[in-house]
Amino acid sequence: MVGKAETGDRRPMDRLRGTLQRIWEERTPYSETMKQAGVQPADIRNREDVALLPFMKKSDLRDHYPLGLIACPKEDLVRVHASSGTTGKPTVVAYTERDIATWTEIMAHRLRVAGVTPGDVFQVALGYGLFTGALGFHWGAEALGAMVVPSGGGFTERQIMLMEDLGTTVFTSTPSYALHLAERIRDMEGVGELSLRIGIFGAEAWSEGMRSRIEKDLGITALDSYGLSEVIGPGVGMECPEKQGCHISDEHFLIEVINPETEEVLPKGEMGELVITTLTKEALPVVRYRTGDITRILPGSCPCGSTEPRIDRIQGRSDDMLIIRGVNVFPSQVEVALSRVEELALQYCLEVTEKDYMKELAVHCETIEPLSEERTGQIARRALKAIHEVTGIRTSVNLLPPGSLERSAGKAKRIVQPV
Repeated sequence: MVGKAETGDRRPMDRLRGTLQRIWEERTPYSETMKQAGVQPADIRNREDVALLPFMKKSDLRDHYPLGLIACPKEDLVRVHASSGTTGKPTVVAYTERDIATWTEIMAHRLRVAGVTPGDVFQVALGYGLFTGALGFHWGAEALGAMVVPSGGGFTERQIMLMEDLGTTVFTSTPSYALHLAERIRDMEGVGELSLRIGIFGAEAWSEGMRSRIEKDLGITALDSYGLSEVIGPGVGMECPEKQGCHISDEHFLIEVINPETEEVLPKGEMGELVITTLTKEALPVVRYRTGDITRILPGSCPCGSTEPRIDRIQGRSDDMLIIRGVNVFPSQVEVALSRVEELALQYCLEVTEKDYMKELAVHCETIEPLSEERTGQIARRALKAIHEVTGIRTSVNLLPPGSLERSAGKAKRIVQPV
């Protein structure tokens, strides 16, 4: 039974060859792709040979919906998760018993390195269900020995009540929802002193400026987390308290960064698209999976002493990149600029329009407090200057009163495109 397989302490390349051999023997669609590329598992002898392997993409999961890419007997599956799909069908990912155990082990380790202890009260303010995020944190925190509060997404007043009454010390959510929590805590009457000390955030790109705002407003250490359902879920990477990039376990994942246009492998330190190969996933291994996430592999070791590979903060997704008058712009760059204006709340959205066949960008952002017309104009000019300094483009800026933009318990919708 695949679920009983042991990974042992084999080196990453041995694990990779073992994964490729299973894919090959199970005659999955990817094995056919390998044959078309003229590659067999035995050809992958060292790290440089990995570049011989063809890429996998999200479209491969959609094309073989729901379980056409699994590399084990269907009876060995014990769970499925899924992420939303743009064509109406989700991308389904499957797990064996061993996959669940591995995922839990990875999450417990990552949380421990992040500073979570068995004495913590860990509140999971993420949606439960097909989404991998909530259950990944839930099982990892429980395995670590923490008390888990599965509060789920939304219901902000209840979230705050539970934090206060149960003495929550660590929580996880999206960073934009953490800002919303801070707003509600500030506005609600009768909220006592909270015990929060750590927040772990992911699922959307966020800036150092947003980290500083969250830490200031909630009085916590805010850490970045990286994961995606197609690879395993949350826990692929997570920061330690040094905040010097997300640590990634090289026992379980092999990472590369490529030029998204030429597909050339880039050296450490250069920005490009993150590519991940799973080394221990049984049910649905992915090989050279193009994540679409823009980052870089950080050179050297972390100040904490770990020699694990680390990736920089995700700058955005390659498919989220905007081209405004010939300049490439990511929403996270606009956020960096807005964070330099202390009167702004970092609740924002970007509206893309087209004029004379050229795309134009309008930035809508809330202020922290209601402002006079004169003061609004002054701050808008400062925001325009900051955006130009960071992105190199000129935009329009529309400042809004607090609470004007829709809030979400999940990923914030940052871009509004013309229909």
